[in-house]
Amino acid sequence: MERFLFRFPKSASFLLGGLAALGFPPLQLWPVALLAMGLFVLVVQRAETWRRALLLGWLFGISHFTLTNNWIATAFTHQSEMPEFLGWLAVPLLALYLAIYPALAAAGAQRFAPTDRPLVFALVFAGLWIVTEWLRSWVFTGYAWAPFSLTLLGHEAVPGLAMLLPWFGTYALSGFAILIGISVVALFAGRRFIPALAIAALVTAGMYLPRGEREEGTLRYTVVQPDLDQRELNDPREYEPAFLTLSALSTRKDGSAERVVFWPESGLPDYLREGYPERYYRATTAGGDPLLARARIGQVLDDTSMLLTGAVDLEIEGERAKAAYNVVTALDTNGTIAAGYRKAHLVPYGEYLALRWLLEPLGATRLVAGTIDFWPGPGPATLDLGLYGRAGIQICYEIVFSGQVTDRDERPDYIFNPSNDGWFGLWGPPQHFAQARMRAIEEGLPVIRSTTTGISGVIDADGIVRASLGSRKMDALHGFIPPAKQPTLFSRLGNVLALLWAGFFLALSLVAMRRRRG
Repeated sequence: MERFLFRFPKSASFLLGGLAALGFPPLQLWPVALLAMGLFVLVVQRAETWRRALLLGWLFGISHFTLTNNWIATAFTHQSEMPEFLGWLAVPLLALYLAIYPALAAAGAQRFAPTDRPLVFALVFAGLWIVTEWLRSWVFTGYAWAPFSLTLLGHEAVPGLAMLLPWFGTYALSGFAILIGISVVALFAGRRFIPALAIAALVTAGMYLPRGEREEGTLRYTVVQPDLDQRELNDPREYEPAFLTLSALSTRKDGSAERVVFWPESGLPDYLREGYPERYYRATTAGGDPLLARARIGQVLDDTSMLLTGAVDLEIEGERAKAAYNVVTALDTNGTIAAGYRKAHLVPYGEYLALRWLLEPLGATRLVAGTIDFWPGPGPATLDLGLYGRAGIQICYEIVFSGQVTDRDERPDYIFNPSNDGWFGLWGPPQHFAQARMRAIEEGLPVIRSTTTGISGVIDADGIVRASLGSRKMDALHGFIPPAKQPTLFSRLGNVLALLWAGFFLALSLVAMRRRRG
């Protein structure tokens, strides 16, 4: 192993990047991921120059992000405008860009850290990794999917070492995970087996440590998963059957207390707002009348229920729609719109065609139906629904952005995350659901997920899954929304907390280096 790692560092880095991705769902081989990251840091430590380290980090990132994001290729099978094989080109092309971030961390560590002291080198690398993961979350609109800290999330009944998220934040916990991996690997390499095994035992215990008593809430919920096939979502012939499915699954299974009904993104074909040109209403289930559409939905509910549903609103200019909004609309039993939220963090090439002026003439299109782009809303917001609680909304992909999911001035009681994961392949839905669990722990808030095809579920503020529906199941969940916890340190500071940890790791490494010189 040692001969391979240091004799063929480029091949080793590429291989270790792929192994590090095995710690993410659906496989969740977290010991493999931690050891792979630890070995990679040792390889970078042996690099002769920062340019060499930059290359090694880039090779690591290419394989790491290609395997992690393999689900993106599936999106190309759900559209007819571009050949499907482009999906298998798009994934490694995206990885070529994402790999820049681990490359920068590796190059920075080689340039500024002592290469003869593995643990000090690891502190510098971990601090820089925190910064680069944070940069990845917002540069060029950001792509925060699958931070390395995801490897520390336990199975559905326990949070694992992700229980530390309220005091670290997602990106700082990634740095902590790197320190775990390099510590075990470096101690084993130095034949210090007892401390290495002790750390491994503590980490293993932390990954399976159960939480305390589960508190119950008082507000009832119904979470609907209609299992609507991705190919039928934009077929007008399927609009009425889809509505009937949503309606049937929304039937109350309990008493008459207040209840929130959650419908997914993409499941409702009706335009619910008035004032659009008539042709935009013609293909909907209510025969072109938004008032009738809302009234029909109101009839599905009983007198003590409120619906939160994914929908689409339009931006009209003259007689044409020039843009759309991906929204969540709150409807009461009278069919009255009580509140609404517009998605702020849109999916490039899914909800809008980035660089449209260049790519559209070349034949590129969005990966979902429609020719007009979606426009972003203003950002995280809390919908005050009175007896039905204060709902924070994060539509689909928005939930993966640590520190960007709630209005910090108006803290919600729970977060609703409607999604359409039907085009996410096999790896995408479990990764998406896992990242929703991380937001719950980080913010100290329950998260409710309703998706078209799964995975839907109710996650409490400790990241424990109270109820869930797996992929390709048509069903509904009923129960009580778990209570929120007191605001966490992260919920107050956001990613400033993660950057403070990065600064602490780097400062600690400086202290260690100065003591060595003294």
